Amino acid sequence: MNNNRKRVIIITGLSGSGKSSAARALEDEGFFVVDNLPLALLPKFLGLVEQGVRFTSEVAVVIDIRNRGFLAEFETTLETVRHAGYELEIFFFEASDEALTRRYSETRRRHPLALAGGVAEGIRQERLLLAHLRGRATAIIDSSRLTPHQLRDMVVRRVRGTGEALPLVVHLQSFGFRYGLPAESDLVMDVRFLPNPHFVPELQPLTGRDPQVRDYVLAQPETREFLERFESLFAFLLPQYRREGKSYLTVSIGCTGGQHRSVAIVETLRDRFAAAEVSLEVVHRDISKGQK
Repeated sequence: MNNNRKRVIIITGLSGSGKSSAARALEDEGFFVVDNLPLALLPKFLGLVEQGVRFTSEVAVVIDIRNRGFLAEFETTLETVRHAGYELEIFFFEASDEALTRRYSETRRRHPLALAGGVAEGIRQERLLLAHLRGRATAIIDSSRLTPHQLRDMVVRRVRGTGEALPLVVHLQSFGFRYGLPAESDLVMDVRFLPNPHFVPELQPLTGRDPQVRDYVLAQPETREFLERFESLFAFLLPQYRREGKSYLTVSIGCTGGQHRSVAIVETLRDRFAAAEVSLEVVHRDISKGQK
């Protein structure tokens, strides 16, 4: 390597959280990528690269729980790499238990720590083992609700210098408390305090997507004040979540049945959030459940 900036990215994190997709994205960007390298061999490997095995100043290495002893060697090896003049970054990938379980079910692969306790126990153990490493990460990427394309885009934009300016993916959904709280929610707002269009005969068969219902909900003074306060809260929280490394935020707005008030509020927030630095997805979970 004759580039003054010798960059090494360690890709690590939970099994099934997108490390392979990230590695492919970096390889497409010109990184020399090696998967499942024993951590103790990292300094020697980098030396070989520098001697001309592959001419590049950017290297990415996938290191995870498949190498069971890597945690014990982690601090010492990384210090050796830094002393050799490498700019070291640690990308930690994670996902919710639900997302990881679903992925293992779909691929029918075995979790590396799954023994008699199965996948769920394997995920729990891995989170505990990697907790300290997560705290050392320079970037934490939650892939729970990211498509492979979104994950690739997020990785590429981060390594190419956009850093904290990356758009946060916001999943904005309406729901009905009658049908249960969405388990994946990061933020839940209850709008059952607003006047209910359900009790207005001509509005009852409609939904919050209809202009008549939306106009009715937005005409209430309580609604206008709620939107102002919520937007202020969101403006405060957004950079805090970005700083924490959160890549996906689920905001759930609930009313009784998930057809009128919550839908109207979500549709209104869709328009207002469009101006923020977020990638927005909108879902109305329960909008059709009360319709006959």
